[in-house]
This record gives sequence, structure tokens and C-alpha cells, in this order.
Amino acid sequence: MTDVVVIGAGPNGLVAANRLADAGWSVEVLEAQPVPGGAVKTLELTEPGFRHDECSAFYPLSASPAIRGLELERFGLEWCHGPLVLAHPAADKSCVVLSRDLDETCASLDSFAVGDGDAWRELFGLWQRTKPALLRGLVTPLPPIRPAVDLFARLGPGGFARFLRFGLLPVRRLAAERFRGAGAARLLAGNALHADLEPEAAPSGFYGWFLCSLGQDVGFPFPRGGAGALTEAMVRRLESRGGRVTCKARVAEIVVRRGRAVAVRTEAGDEVEARRAILADVAAPRLYLELLPRDELPARVLRDLRRFEWDWSTVKVDWALDGAIPWSSPEARRAPVVHVADGIDELSLWANELARGLVPRDPFLVFGQYSMGDETRAPAGKETAWAYTHVPQGAELDLSAFVDRMEERVEALAPGFRSLVRRRNVMGPADLERANENLVGGAINGGTSKLHQQLVWRPTTGLGRPETGIAGLYLASSSAHPGGGVHGGCGAIAARAALRTARLSR
Repeated sequence: MTDVVVIGAGPNGLVAANRLADAGWSVEVLEAQPVPGGAVKTLELTEPGFRHDECSAFYPLSASPAIRGLELERFGLEWCHGPLVLAHPAADKSCVVLSRDLDETCASLDSFAVGDGDAWRELFGLWQRTKPALLRGLVTPLPPIRPAVDLFARLGPGGFARFLRFGLLPVRRLAAERFRGAGAARLLAGNALHADLEPEAAPSGFYGWFLCSLGQDVGFPFPRGGAGALTEAMVRRLESRGGRVTCKARVAEIVVRRGRAVAVRTEAGDEVEARRAILADVAAPRLYLELLPRDELPARVLRDLRRFEWDWSTVKVDWALDGAIPWSSPEARRAPVVHVADGIDELSLWANELARGLVPRDPFLVFGQYSMGDETRAPAGKETAWAYTHVPQGAELDLSAFVDRMEERVEALAPGFRSLVRRRNVMGPADLERANENLVGGAINGGTSKLHQQLVWRPTTGLGRPETGIAGLYLASSSAHPGGGVHGGCGAIAARAALRTARLSR
């Protein structure tokens, strides 16, 4: 019998497994797919020699204490960077950039409106004062008392109150209050829309500022050789501490006896007992509605889950290309991440179409390319690239025509792009869910990031904690606080809860 069973070898599951192994617990991780990683894996999806990240690719949130504390560089992980962090070109030939060089970012913003560079220095100064508390908040269960006290001490009463207001601003309002030029609004809104937050929704301003500040501070790093290198380093670390990952072991049921989760049963019929805890790195609706007996769940949880809202569906295209992408903007040729949308108004229209259940006419693309940062991703002189965008959950979609529109958007900013395509791999919402059961309907954040399903409302109204109401069972996926992104916070918080319960029981 093992001390703990972790269901799912995604980043949250592997962070939790490592934390528990560090505490001396015996750990068994069961993964349904043939390889570990969840949304963090690398495959040759198009042609041999072209290494594609199947889902996530860039990792500013690896600055989280949950991942940084694992010291994965000691287990073979090597981070790469491009000359720039991010570029956001537009049809008018302008391009705003984010760089790890603060002067370069500020000069880019000043090219749209003199003074916007100084405004960004001020906002980045706010990040530098609040960063320790905010990053600690990613691994702190609710209520985050210590991070809040730290913020209060750093900012003072008036500054703390202003920061709370700042945290609730829509990104459009934040841009209007702090900047005069279109470049800053474009940069902030594009980053805010890495989550499903419209430019007019709270707290999209905080999300945009948070990601831009992380990019300014630590960049958008990516593992040499592919995202899968991050997973491989976490697995190696776990195994060095006696933990084990078993793939092709889909959990079909959690066994509950006398109100306590005591074992899991796989589709093959194997029963794996857990002496101390079971941690589930699975989407909340699947955990509660598929893996657990209904009569073991509080009625309020079942009622609340009927109102659970997924984030937008995703369409992703990977390309094997005959050469570097010929962006018209020189800055876009230096940035591993490129945003494709004309500006904040177009982003508002795009998000509004999604909110109304419409397939967007002009999809906003988050685009990735690697040649300027990692030569191992493609054969010499070639390029590996991808782009993703969103569509409404359950939308009727002509996938081929939609991919044509995605490529047309890139072609408009990089004439000759389509002539470089050797082969493409297309993953619609159903394909993403087949590759990873947690990506329900192509949702990549474990549920909406909107305010009504964050904090104490994630995944359902309660305390926003990983405890499930069943003794010994903890929710460790991105459906739990603090939500989506490869930061490992959900897994770290679940592991902390399991360890705390064990201490109290002693």
C-alpha cells in the first residue's frame, strides 16, 4: 500500500507528488495517457525532426515558488529565451514589444505616446514591490493571510486600498487611466486574453499587468528541446525520491469507505490503495460526477456543479515550416511569442462574439515560434511554429475553413508565410479533449477565469480550498484555486492540505 495516490501526471499532479515525496511519503502517480505531462508534452506532430508542444509552450508562471522551489535545473531542465519576450504587430505596420530589457519595453511604448514608457516604469515598480507576496499567493490556500499582510506592510493602508481597486480594473479602464497610446492597451489586453477575460471585464487589467510584469521580469521562458523537458525533469526528480509514475492507467473510480477515500480502481480493474490521501489532478466535474459515488457527495456540491462554467474552447494549429516566418515587422522576427490582432477594439469585438456564442470572424491568435531561441526544435534552416485561438464551447465549426482564416491572419502580417508550410497538424476542441481529458471541450484553464468562478467560488461556492468534503480526497487540478496556468499552485496547495491533515491527525 502506498501513502498517496495522485490521479493525473500533469504539472499540478507532479508538483503535488514531488512535495509529498519530499515529506517522506510513498507516492504513486497514475496517468491515463501513454506519456506523462498532461498539457505539458512534446511530440513530432508533423514531420520527424520538428518538435511540437502539444498544448502549453511558454512558462512565465514557472516563477511560482511551486515550480521554482523544485530546482528542476538540477534534473536536466534548461530554459531558453528569445531576444524579445513578445511582439504585437498590427496592420498599420506598428508593433509594440515586451522585452526583459526595461528600457527597450519603455522605448517601444514611447513610440506610441511619449510618456507611456514612464507610466510602464511606474507599473513595473508596483510589480517589484508586490511580487514576493503575489507569487507566494499562488501557493497559499485561501484565505491568503500571510501574502495579504505582506502586501499591507509593503504598500501601507492607502496603497493597499488603491491596489485592491487596481486589481479589479478591466484592462480597457487600466489602459485609459495609465497610458495615452494604443501600444500599451494592445500589449496589456493581448496578455489579459491569455485567460477568458474580455477587455471590459474585471479583473482583466490585473491579469494583463501580471503577465506583462512577469514577462518584463523573467521573460516567457521555454524548455530546451520542448515543453516535455519540464515534465521529464519533474518525473526524474520524483523518481529520485522513490515516487513512481504509471502511464496507461486510467482511473475509473475512487473507492470511498465510511466517508473516506481509501483507494482508486483503474479501468483495467486494478485497485490501488492509499494509506493517507488521494489527490486528483482532474477537472472538478469529472472528479465529482464521474469518479465518486453520488451518495457520498453533499447535495449543494451537485447543485453548484450544474452551474460550473468552462472557459472558451480552443483550436490549435502546429506547422512545420521551410524557414523563419517573414514577418513584416522586424520586431516580430525576434520574439518567440507573437500576438495577432490589430488592437484593443478588435480584441473586444472578438471576445464579444465568443460571449454571444459566435465563431469569431477575425480570430485573435497567440502565436509561437522557436528558431531564435532553441535550435533543437527543427532541422537546420527550418522552423517549428504554432498558433491557438478560441471558439465558443459547443460551437458548430467548419474546422478547415476556420484554419484557413487563422493562416490568412498570419499571412497578412507575414507575406509568404503560407508558401513555407510543409505540413500542419490541426487540433480542434474534441482533439484536445482526446489528448487530455482535463481539456473538456477544448477548455485549457480548468474552468472560466471570470471573477464569479475564482477565489472562494472555485470550483463551487465554498472556501476555495482543495478539501472535497470526503476525508482524504483533495482536488489538485486547475479547477481549484488559483486556477489555470503552469504554476503548480493547485497541486502545491493540495499537497500542503494533505500534509496538514496528517499532522493534525497525529
